[in-house]
Amino acid sequence: MIQVGVYGGTGRVGKMLIEQLDLIEGVELATVYVVEAVNFSVADSVVITNSLEEFLKNCDLVVDFTVPKGTEALLEACIKSTPKALVIGTTGLEVHQQNLLKEAGEKMPVLYATNMSLGVAVLNNLVYKASKTLKDFDIEIVEMHHRHKKDSPSGTALTLADFAAKGRDLNLDDVRVSGRDGMIGERSKDEISVMSLRCGDIVGEHTV
Repeated sequence: MIQVGVYGGTGRVGKMLIEQLDLIEGVELATVYVVEAVNFSVADSVVITNSLEEFLKNCDLVVDFTVPKGTEALLEACIKSTPKALVIGTTGLEVHQQNLLKEAGEKMPVLYATNMSLGVAVLNNLVYKASKTLKDFDIEIVEMHHRHKKDSPSGTALTLADFAAKGRDLNLDDVRVSGRDGMIGERSKDEISVMSLRCGDIVGEHTV
């Protein structure tokens, strides 16, 4: 039985993970890391803690869908003292945090994705092929999420844009546009636009 630790149990995704783990064979919720007051119930055997050291000591596998600073602290702790198998879906990572992710991957098993959906993984490859084949077409990406989402554009949208850029041998940082306002002139040939909308309780919609 794999002992799973949920890093950030009071968040929206954290609560969903805790509920879903009961339905999956071969895994068991062993510990939950929290920084706020606990607002959920778990079995008495589950260790609920705000000590990262205690949290890591009580699990084989960590699942993290938190915020960039939280993921940064987790990665630093695992790199320095307690290597763990990591499943991370946190988006909005800065360069330093991305580098920590790569360093961790050299020392322990790491699965990282900006979107865990198989459909989105297929979509990434379709976007790459379309971008490469339709070289004279403009690329515009629009993503919509609920009002609680903190990062913008979404990690999924940025990954789609990155696959589009790679399809044309471009560096996304050189060609990405995420806002237009006023008399800005015509759209450039290589421009890849990624626009964000935040409203209500939209789970997540991406259009390329």
